[in-house]
Amino acid sequence: MLKGKTALITGASRGIGKAIAQQFAKQGCFVGINYATQKQAAEQTLTSIQKFEGSGMLLQGDISNPKEVKHIVSMLTKQRKNIDILVHNAGIYQRHQFKDITSKEWKKVLDVNLHATFSLTQKVLPVMPKQSRIIFISSQLAFKGTSHGADYATSKAGLLGLMRSLSLELANENILVNAVAPGTIDTDIIANYTEEQRQKRINEIPLHHIGTPEEIADVCVFLASDLARYITGETINVNGGLYIH
Repeated sequence: MLKGKTALITGASRGIGKAIAQQFAKQGCFVGINYATQKQAAEQTLTSIQKFEGSGMLLQGDISNPKEVKHIVSMLTKQRKNIDILVHNAGIYQRHQFKDITSKEWKKVLDVNLHATFSLTQKVLPVMPKQSRIIFISSQLAFKGTSHGADYATSKAGLLGLMRSLSLELANENILVNAVAPGTIDTDIIANYTEEQRQKRINEIPLHHIGTPEEIADVCVFLASDLARYITGETINVNGGLYIH
């Protein structure tokens, strides 16, 4: 479905980003695996896609640093010329109440989760051909909020505003811009859940299971493919029915 395409995926060393890289590679896409510090995990992502004859490259860099963003794009385009798919996945989530958030912590979350998306998209757009795809990984918390991460929820809601605006601005180029809003997914974010907490969440989800990174990745494959050629400015909620709106 993505044969011959080139994708840049941020935060692709683990979790949802890793699953997206793997699923894209399985569909014939060359994958640029961006990571900030976890080199070993990123190498494992690359090794995993090579096992089924997928291809890609590692792109180390902090996407909240404009100079490093420029380097990431330059490294990928030296090898692949164009970037057909951009997936904004990298993000940080610091669980704390609003009254306890320092201005430094607030800025860090917004820098990585939202401002970096602005910077990277601006750098990538000049090397995106017509009919390219941009996918934002948002969150159900962008809609319902949270009592322990106002900075995270704010950044994910901001992504949706940017996504909708870009979808209108880039429509003439037939560059489609969409978002995926995951619910509770089995990643590092819930790694500290007790068995009781996991079961409580499972009981709350109408489909009765916590989502997997692969279930998010499959939706991203759809949005990146020609099957979604008439979809732009939309958010697909992937949450097992936990939050319907």
